[in-house]
Order: sequence, then structure tokens, then C-alpha cells
Amino acid sequence: MATNGVRALTALADPTRRAIFEALPQAARSVGDLAREVGVSSSAVSQHLRVLREARLVMMRPEGNRRLYSLDPRGLADARDYLEQFWPSAIAAYSAALRTAATETT
Repeated sequence: MATNGVRALTALADPTRRAIFEALPQAARSVGDLAREVGVSSSAVSQHLRVLREARLVMMRPEGNRRLYSLDPRGLADARDYLEQFWPSAIAAYSAALRTAATETT
């Protein structure tokens, strides 16, 4: 079973979903606004938003007869937590590469 962090990264792997996600940091947006900005149909945006909501990357709030979407910090935290587990080994590998490069140049 995939973790929430993996779900978030998987959801962002699609370029259209990533474009929708990247359009949201400034303000909450409607499906119609997102469709115009991203250049796909409202129906397609709604389908992509469903995937982003399931990954906890966006959240929806009703406003009158519209639904406004904004970033959900929970999904970003999930992705960050997932990636942070790799930092110790990445830093160790970088340190080893620096030591090797220093040894080769002397």
C-alpha cells in the first residue's frame, strides 16, 4: 500500500495535474478559472482535482454555487516526510563523493 507521500508524488507526476497544482498557491480558484489557465476542459480539470484531493494536495470549499480549490498543506507535508527519509543516505553519498574528488585531485 502506497504511503500518502508516494500518493502525492504520483499525483504530481502528471503534467496537467502539476500545472493545476502550481496555479493554486496565490489564491483559491474555481474549476473554470483553472481550466482557462491550464488550457483543458472543466471536466478534465474536475477529474484531475479529484486525484489531487485524494492525494491531499488540494482542498475544496464551497462558496455560493461555486467550489473553490486551494492547496492542502497536509499533502505537501506527506511528500516532504517521505522524501526526508532519504536525506541521510544522500548526504552520506555526497560527502563520500567529495572525499573521493578531493583525493583524486591531490
